[in-house]
Amino acid sequence: MRPRPNIPPEIDEFRDERWRREATRQVETAFDAERFIEEVGFAACLTDSRRPGPSLYVAVCGRRDAVMPRNVQKDPEASLTWLLKDDLVRRGKVYYAKLARGKTMFLAPRMVPHFHAVWGLRRSEEKGRLSRTAQRILRVLRREWEMSTADLREESGVRDRAAFTRGMDELQAAMIVVPSAVFYQPKFTYIWTLGIGRFPDALTRRVRREIALREIARGFLAGAGMTIPGELARVTGLSRPDAGIGNRALVAEGHATMLAPGTYRLVEGGAPQGALL
Repeated sequence: MRPRPNIPPEIDEFRDERWRREATRQVETAFDAERFIEEVGFAACLTDSRRPGPSLYVAVCGRRDAVMPRNVQKDPEASLTWLLKDDLVRRGKVYYAKLARGKTMFLAPRMVPHFHAVWGLRRSEEKGRLSRTAQRILRVLRREWEMSTADLREESGVRDRAAFTRGMDELQAAMIVVPSAVFYQPKFTYIWTLGIGRFPDALTRRVRREIALREIARGFLAGAGMTIPGELARVTGLSRPDAGIGNRALVAEGHATMLAPGTYRLVEGGAPQGALL
């Protein structure tokens, strides 16, 4: 097995600052969380230090070595992250959904067109690429615009819980449907809506796929300082070849340098003064 490349200490310090892995820059409020997501471009919700990339949970903890406890209900940092997630969904200023490869992520509005260019579906493609279950759910949601999970299952006729979940995952991954609210009383439920209702400009803006790959790579490298083989793909859900296309485009424009196959580093001008020397 090939050894995993080490992250240099100066890169880890750069990530500490950019990904809010410092006690002095912890995320505490929904406003903090929105600013954090806008700064990094995209972030996971409840991942910890065992997975690469920016994470709301790690930013709430404010430390590099944050690990999600087994009993998350009694952990104040995990609980705060969960409450912030619910608040961000309700506020609707950042995009939130289960995207490619089942990755639940936040996207800054500026990144939505680029993710959509890679994973989104045009309406003309839906019949050929969505399952019948997903199409039945979507047909109801387009008519009603916003519905709770239970009502949507009933109206669509997809009463099997597992089948409904798979259909909703398809629609989220295709960037068609997003949650718009979460309620816990009288019982736990998500309210679902069409993404285009919340982000009409971002989801109708046409972006060429190669540009989208470059901008997704740029967004990650701006916060990571450096990417090692497989890291960008693991964080975003891109395939490794697509991640390579994005990173090499940054090299071509002088925004990054390739240190070795799959290893790219942000050029000095793209980082705070002295951070990557």
